[in-house]
Amino acid sequence: MNHDVYQSPYSWRYGSDAMRALWSETHKRRLWRRLWVSLAQVQSGFGLVSPEQVADLKAHAGDVNIARALEIESEIHHDLMAELKTFAEQCALGGGALHLGATSMDIEDNAEVLRQRAALDLVLDSLENLMDALANQIEHWADTPVMGFTHLQPAEPTTLGYRLAQTGQDVLMDWEAIRRMRANLKGKGFKGAVGTSAATADLLGLENLPEFDRQMGAALELEFYEASTQTYPRKQDYFLVSALAGLGGTLYKFAFDLRLLQSPSVGEWAEPFGARQVGSSAMPFKRNPINAEKLDSLGRALAGLPRLAWENAAHSLLERTLDDSANRRSLLPEAFLMTDEILRIAIRLVDGLKVDENAIRRNLKTYGPFAATERVLVALAKRGADRQAMHERIRQHSLAAWGAVQAEQPNPLADLLAGDAELRATLPAKEILALMEAGAHIGDAPQRARGIAGRLRSR
Repeated sequence: MNHDVYQSPYSWRYGSDAMRALWSETHKRRLWRRLWVSLAQVQSGFGLVSPEQVADLKAHAGDVNIARALEIESEIHHDLMAELKTFAEQCALGGGALHLGATSMDIEDNAEVLRQRAALDLVLDSLENLMDALANQIEHWADTPVMGFTHLQPAEPTTLGYRLAQTGQDVLMDWEAIRRMRANLKGKGFKGAVGTSAATADLLGLENLPEFDRQMGAALELEFYEASTQTYPRKQDYFLVSALAGLGGTLYKFAFDLRLLQSPSVGEWAEPFGARQVGSSAMPFKRNPINAEKLDSLGRALAGLPRLAWENAAHSLLERTLDDSANRRSLLPEAFLMTDEILRIAIRLVDGLKVDENAIRRNLKTYGPFAATERVLVALAKRGADRQAMHERIRQHSLAAWGAVQAEQPNPLADLLAGDAELRATLPAKEILALMEAGAHIGDAPQRARGIAGRLRSR
């Protein structure tokens, strides 16, 4: 690392070593060479390249020399042609047969899709680890009642497992979308300057083009678009980046929820905090949710990338323009490195999630009685009481109880309702108090949570 010049944070701070290696300059050039060798090998079957030339190319395919390629590029100003010349210099016998009938994007675009496919495999591996971690937490907390919030205001109880199951359900949708994207990725093929395969038709004969395409696809284990221009359709990039951003949105929400719940006013969740970790240079007591904040920061950046991919696709005029090339050098690797880092953080947050059960019980005790009034109202109506009249009496008691809570006093609502003579005329005080146990007002949330956990495990 040369720290005297700008270095992208994705080169060393964010993402895994494996993902960075996939998007490295060295790996890209190795893929280019793999395509050149595969092209020569298939052309050898048609009598255009000798077996000896193919063997020479194979022998030097791994000898990437970026310094020499950059030296040539400084003179000719074409990165792929510079790599081609470097490869040809190394192959005294086979160098002259390289790139026969091809255009630059026959090499670059197909290599790019191979790299995207490998990167999606890394994403799916991490995503499945996250799904396992979520399933564990959902099952563990499936029955634990917590205060639910709508509009960031206390609502009705749910369970901690069911809240996590919402994230799990969204992750399942993202996993399915990314798997579909991985299965449907296609390359440009080897169709030449405008996608007509004219040069290859001249070399092999028009009648041999279908077999040539079949053999090239088999050699690369890659399906090709039936119709392409000088490039594969840039709409594929838009779908790809959108799928990654969709996953980022799911995990952004989870991290944002964690940040809210770690706030001392709620205090139910916290991200893991190391024994020697420093929260603030000025305030020694701070335990900031920095991992969740980093996830949200990267998620916000990732969310903006589909727009750029959309413009690249929409502005790819006629058979090709070059105005996507420069931004795609960072668009695609950074989309994957952001996603990779987001997943790494999410796994850490889910695995190490800290749950304060005392805070959960405190919040339920404070706000749960308000939610439990619905149970009392329904029970009163079922016993024949005037629903509207009972609603008004409960509302008045609720307002009085809310004033007490705001004054930092214990919530008196259960006792107020149990002490109301008009309510007791229909329901005994003991039954009213039992109905005011808000933790029991969770419906089938535990069963649904376990169902999501099962789906996460059986994916």
